[in-house]
Amino acid sequence: MIRKMGEFFTRVMEKYLPDAYLFAIILTFISFVLALIFTDAGFMGTINAWWGGIWGILAFAMQMTLILVTGHSLALAPPVKRLLASIARIANTPAKAVFLVALVAGLCSWLQWGFGLIVGGLLAVEIAKRVEDVDYPLLIAAAYAGFLTWHMGISGSTPLTIATAGNPANHIEKLTGQVIPVTQTMFASWNIWPAMFLIVSVAALLAMAIPSRDKARPLSKEAIGRLEEEEKQEEAERKNVQMDTWAQRIENSRVINYIFAAMGVTYLVNYFIQKGFTLDLNLVIGIFLFLGIILHERPINYARAVNKAIKGAGGIALQFPLYGGIQGLMMGTGLASVIAGWFVAISTTRTFYMLQFWAAGLLNMFIPSGGGQWAAQGSITVQASQMIGQEPVKAAMMVAWGDQWTNMIQPFWALPLLGLANLKARDIMGYTTLVLIWSGIVLSIVALVIA
Repeated sequence: MIRKMGEFFTRVMEKYLPDAYLFAIILTFISFVLALIFTDAGFMGTINAWWGGIWGILAFAMQMTLILVTGHSLALAPPVKRLLASIARIANTPAKAVFLVALVAGLCSWLQWGFGLIVGGLLAVEIAKRVEDVDYPLLIAAAYAGFLTWHMGISGSTPLTIATAGNPANHIEKLTGQVIPVTQTMFASWNIWPAMFLIVSVAALLAMAIPSRDKARPLSKEAIGRLEEEEKQEEAERKNVQMDTWAQRIENSRVINYIFAAMGVTYLVNYFIQKGFTLDLNLVIGIFLFLGIILHERPINYARAVNKAIKGAGGIALQFPLYGGIQGLMMGTGLASVIAGWFVAISTTRTFYMLQFWAAGLLNMFIPSGGGQWAAQGSITVQASQMIGQEPVKAAMMVAWGDQWTNMIQPFWALPLLGLANLKARDIMGYTTLVLIWSGIVLSIVALVIA
């Protein structure tokens, strides 16, 4: 049954899902019409809110781009690639291949979403070269499915935001005066156990969705040849260490590389000694930046890795302003509050968390940015939780859960992975629709249980 469902959703997505860029434009049109219908902003008010949002998101867009690039660059480090090659050797059947990719991508995305996306993609490609009859789009879908639990993990925007004192988007601090440590959000038992369960169960689900051999679309021999040639060129560049000139000696100096890395490590160690295990977005970026610098050994090697990684952020750079416009439109006109208010209005004490999770899932289709969604929905969710007698911390995490949930049919964050794999969103979204359905059921039940 799972296989048939996967095949059905794949056919639907291949037929009807447009390119991710057009998807963003269509969502802009829908948001615009909804704002005109359900708010009193008026035509020019809606236009102005949309235009302001395009440029108002640039600072956050840079943070998200750096998370992606530093995660990708770390994944390209030789020790990480050797580890992925070792893991790939375990996958000697299509079922093992898909399960491994989803499992590894899920665990790594929980650690850092940019790292998890690219590690999952690189592992999928490595396995596709080794297992001849495995469905390549399903492998890439498994890599993207690992992204499902990112907002329950260490780089989650919402738990990091409410853990940061003085953050303008820390609605809990504004309303209650409290700063919520990550031990009460991402490391709480009601969050971490569902995350681990989803990582394992989604891997098993996708392993059951493997298409029959005649319908499988394995990676072509020509594509495998191109990938292997590219890897040989990269390895040759790493080994071709020239020290003929002063500039070349500086570029390849391990001493300079490690002294610079030591500066970052010194700050991070001192920070954790002084403030304990508290994280924010900049700290997460810094950890992966300096870890990547260390593992690449030479300054020029890390620069090359970043140059390669930044190419995968091209789609993000193009579409982030579009989604910034949608975010500005929804927040500036009050449409986001209207939609969130619909779910609050029908909530009871028992259903409040679940309905906030659903509301966040809907809003994520229009604002596929964890931080942006929290800015749009967080205030009304926290206020409503106080009014209805529920915990603001759990309510905040419902926003996080909903944000990650509908990413499975929102192609924005799949762009760097799709660029790496040379596929379109419609190639993988049929499989990730299965993940959407399963995870929606699981998290809805958990939201009811913890109420």
